[in-house]
Amino acid sequence: MAPKGKLIIIGGAINTGSFAETQFGLPQNMNFFERGILKRITTESVRGNESRFEIMTTASLIPERVGEEYIKAFAQLDVHDVGVLNIGSREEANRLEYVERIKLADVIIFTGGDQLRLSSIFGGTEIHRVLLDKYQNTEIVIAGTSAGAAASSKNMIYQGSSKDALLKGEVKITGGLGFIDGVIVDTHFVQRGRIGRLLYAAASNPGILGIGLGEDTGLYIHENTMEAIGSGMVILVDGRHMADTNLTDVEMGQPVSIKNMIVHVMCDGDMYNLADHQLVIHHPKAVPTE
Repeated sequence: MAPKGKLIIIGGAINTGSFAETQFGLPQNMNFFERGILKRITTESVRGNESRFEIMTTASLIPERVGEEYIKAFAQLDVHDVGVLNIGSREEANRLEYVERIKLADVIIFTGGDQLRLSSIFGGTEIHRVLLDKYQNTEIVIAGTSAGAAASSKNMIYQGSSKDALLKGEVKITGGLGFIDGVIVDTHFVQRGRIGRLLYAAASNPGILGIGLGEDTGLYIHENTMEAIGSGMVILVDGRHMADTNLTDVEMGQPVSIKNMIVHVMCDGDMYNLADHQLVIHHPKAVPTE
């Protein structure tokens, strides 16, 4: 049975909480690239702009600043019941007062940063248990940006350079938070040229759909349907019909060959059904020019 909750995963366009954040600077890049996506998060929530939001800044290196920026951004959307939870340890992830806040939340947003912090701090804790239960049985909205998106699936890429991704052993995969199964998510996809990471992930486990989220782009996932939202692209890598690979034959560090991998490109409004693996492309009406 499909979860009652809604999942919104966002590829990024900012480096908030990431190791590259100092290259870009927070203020100019957090002028909310995903304002349209934040609006969608609000409209999908059970009580609209009256909903209770919790911003989970655990992944970030600068959690206080990130939390402040989210509060400001949502205030511009007339959303004011916004809290920030900077949970930095497994002990805190089991603390009763934080668990109670999660139970009362209508919307949970995991910010960018290091997805391994999310899986290692939250995995198997009481907050994780409550989130999984709420996602299955209530209309909660769970959203994740960058690292928060990457950690949303059962399988998670946590390491691997873009240029060497198709060398055996370069891409590292571990368990994520498990809100969605059967997919693996990569972010900042177009900007950082990460197609090789998804190709490798799909070749090593062809039953998993690879999802590459471009900048200023997200997926709204509900009842086995994924809808592309935002201004960029979503790349899907489907390995179910892969004909052959030498992955198990080559030595560690050697290039990997892949035959017959299916790739789709989704843009705003396109729909993908996770049950029958069919993509429906949205064809907007052209605006006549004078």
